[in-house]
Amino acid sequence: MAESKIAQDVIAQENDKRASALKSDYEALGANLSRRGVDIENITRRVSEFFVAVPSWGVGTGGTRFARFPGTGEPRGIFDKLDDCSVINELTRATPNVSLHIPWDKTDVKDLKAKGDQLGLGFDAMNSNTFSDAPGQAHSYKYGSLSHTDAATRAQAVEHNIECIEIGKAIGSKALTVWVGDGSNFPGQSNFTKAFERYLASMADIYKALPDDWKLFSEHKMYEPAFYSTVVQDWGTNYLIAQTLGPKAHCLVDLGHHAPNTNIEMIVARLIQFGKLGGFHFNDSKYGDDDLDAGAIEPYRLFLVFNELVEAEQRGVNDFNPAHMIDQSHNVTDPIESLINSANEIRRAYAQALIVDRKALAGFQDENDALMATETLKRGYRTDVEPILAEARRRAGGAIDPVATYRASGYRKKVSAERPASAAGGGGII
Repeated sequence: MAESKIAQDVIAQENDKRASALKSDYEALGANLSRRGVDIENITRRVSEFFVAVPSWGVGTGGTRFARFPGTGEPRGIFDKLDDCSVINELTRATPNVSLHIPWDKTDVKDLKAKGDQLGLGFDAMNSNTFSDAPGQAHSYKYGSLSHTDAATRAQAVEHNIECIEIGKAIGSKALTVWVGDGSNFPGQSNFTKAFERYLASMADIYKALPDDWKLFSEHKMYEPAFYSTVVQDWGTNYLIAQTLGPKAHCLVDLGHHAPNTNIEMIVARLIQFGKLGGFHFNDSKYGDDDLDAGAIEPYRLFLVFNELVEAEQRGVNDFNPAHMIDQSHNVTDPIESLINSANEIRRAYAQALIVDRKALAGFQDENDALMATETLKRGYRTDVEPILAEARRRAGGAIDPVATYRASGYRKKVSAERPASAAGGGGII
């Protein structure tokens, strides 16, 4: 029996306050969907089976290059982080797995696995860090890591990624996500072709170390920390990497790593079409990074991404099992609340995509009826599926209103008393 960080009587009491209203709303939505030929119980079941991994680093307060303002009760290390992650899962029943970042979360693997088992948590993709220097490392990544001009620096970065694989094997992970900050800040600083050749050679060494049942996710990002050029800057380059490395290599799409107005859902469709969509880092952005909660700015775009995923799922794409992970920085909110909301928004987009009339949509597309095609999508998007999300949580033992229940539990106040306050620090997104 997994240890609970939120008292079950608190969840029960909070659910009791809302049970009658939920029953009424669920029945009304069920009747509405039935008239459209949609079985609400089928949608609720599928939503209940949809999970997204939370990031260990996401439960701490983030920051920018300019400042970081610590929150109260911040986790002191990986075990505190896992406690916080378990709270999110207890309330949402949508996040049973945690994605770790090494070396930030490095500790004895037996203790790590035991803590996960104690809390009923598993481990998703491992994340390596060669975009900043760890204490005591021999070679700096100031001018790159996997693409560095110095062979010893590249070898150090490769070895770190292989270490992440070994840690992951011990705790049950099945994937490695590689994001590098390699690039240049001035024209002429770096030879584009040679840098990419060095990156591919380094990634090939990492690929060789993958177990047969693992996947390697490469992640692209338009800019930052390099501001003139980035080695893995867009989905086309990412696709070339996955194609070059082999069948275990796939592209990871971070929703915040694109230029404003980029058609991310089309990128998703292309990667699905050619068998190279590995998964997602869900978040949102206004300008050009991944610091905001999923669905905070572009909920319709999130829905359109899931429209492509559901379409691929329903047409039976071979070996279609993308990873779903959150990657966010929380600067002004309680990180636990933001991650609760994000998990629910991701499930919301999935539920809305599930109720789209696929047959009607295909017909309008074939007839080139642009208006009715887009209205068919919008009908799914405009449907208030909150009763489905709440009922899925309730049936799984979670909270009908997870944020309200979290606040009623007093968890943040409790850990604030147990964990020393963090000193305000300098910049640096975590």
